[in-house]
Amino acid sequence: MIKHFLSLEWKQYFRSSYWQKNIALNILLVFFALYLMAIFIVGGIGLYYGLKEVYPNQDPFIIVSKYMFYWFLVDLLLRFFMQKLPVMSVKPLLTLPVKRSTIVNFVLGKSAFSFFNILPLFLAVPFAICLSINGYDTTAILLWVFTVIVITFISNFLNFIIEAYSAELTVPLLPLLITAGGLYGLDYFGIISFTEIVGNGVIAITQNPIFILVPITILIVLYTLNYKLLKQKLYLDASLQSKVKEVNASDLSWTKRFGDIAPFMQLDLKLIWRNKRTKSMAFLMVIGLLYGLFFYPQPIYRDMTFMFAFIGIFSTGFFLINFGQFIPAWDSGYYKMLMSQNIKYEQYLRSKWILMTMSVVVMFVLGIPYVYFGYKILIAHAAAAVYNIGVNTHVIMWGGSFNRKKIDLDKKAAFNYQGTGAVQWLIGIPLMLVPMAIFGLLDWLIGFEVAVAVLVLAGGLGILLHKPLMKGITQKYLDSKYKMIAAFGKDS
Repeated sequence: MIKHFLSLEWKQYFRSSYWQKNIALNILLVFFALYLMAIFIVGGIGLYYGLKEVYPNQDPFIIVSKYMFYWFLVDLLLRFFMQKLPVMSVKPLLTLPVKRSTIVNFVLGKSAFSFFNILPLFLAVPFAICLSINGYDTTAILLWVFTVIVITFISNFLNFIIEAYSAELTVPLLPLLITAGGLYGLDYFGIISFTEIVGNGVIAITQNPIFILVPITILIVLYTLNYKLLKQKLYLDASLQSKVKEVNASDLSWTKRFGDIAPFMQLDLKLIWRNKRTKSMAFLMVIGLLYGLFFYPQPIYRDMTFMFAFIGIFSTGFFLINFGQFIPAWDSGYYKMLMSQNIKYEQYLRSKWILMTMSVVVMFVLGIPYVYFGYKILIAHAAAAVYNIGVNTHVIMWGGSFNRKKIDLDKKAAFNYQGTGAVQWLIGIPLMLVPMAIFGLLDWLIGFEVAVAVLVLAGGLGILLHKPLMKGITQKYLDSKYKMIAAFGKDS
């Protein structure tokens, strides 16, 4: 039966329209996966010798074992955003004499071959080989690698349980963020040293193999819970039951001050709040806001003033980039109906421009505390915000006229390439690289003040020319209107 399932999966994947329409994207993802594997292999080899050089009086094996706690937290967070439970078309199978337990075990077993489970081995195995070469006990090293594999699978099945129980929450990732942040805080402030607990536990397993039964037991329990959760939902009429949701009637009366574009703004705000993909994108704005904290606290980046513009463009324009690049595909589900109404296309587009502009202003204001790292950073962020409003809003709306892919709003935003085409990959060049190149070159040749002034002037010119620019963009959308209607009417 498993052989038949594998055959069906193979045919379903390579015969699907998705594979044939997105073959270039699939090839790109394969190269990206190979790149990550190579990075992890090099990192695994360099990990031992790097730690030996930086901490000559400490054992690299003990250091890595201790910090597996942090690796587990990061791995769990990344899985929550990126990993999905592998599915198969089970409805036709439910009418056949196939045991539900067989189907559930196949789906869960399939998740074991996820890229997220294989990738850690490209780091752990080279590190283990380096340990073995340098005289560590081979049996202990093999037990360590096996423990890493078990912990990886624990993270795999724990993620599915977290997703299952948080799917119905208004903010699905909030419990996970609070839990992960709480555990990190307890360890960081020395209240409970999870690094010591996990490190000592892993080392104890390598010294006494009987302790490996503890993580194996946890893995079996998590697998059993996943099995029960999936089996409960595996009924033919499970999807026929109507889902009752309480409608959150938010007060959007404030949008009326924008006049004739208010209905379109209300439509966009409701779409953002009521759908999984747009809601996930909105909550990910926190990452955009905190993006600078990955760089500014480190002294090496404070002297790289050309980076200020890049971080400012990304931080203040996070919503602009993520929302704007899929205009008008967000409305692809009802685009035919929308275009059949007696509405002005310019009003429809202008409402989205206003929404993106407001987001840039809000993100800049929330990012004002970055002045703590230097007044130049705040000035660069202000210039980047003006550039985003005057230039990037128009660039991204013009790029949206080439969108031809329908979007499924019921899927999460992070690492979801559904609805992504060549436009989304190419639009990043004028959005991010051009202002960074201009700012960096002028800062290097002339000075920081001139680089800031050019970004502000470019943005200001875009704001002054907003009406003629919008007129041209609107005409481009009108020229592509029927092509979009035909494209959005097709299944992805």
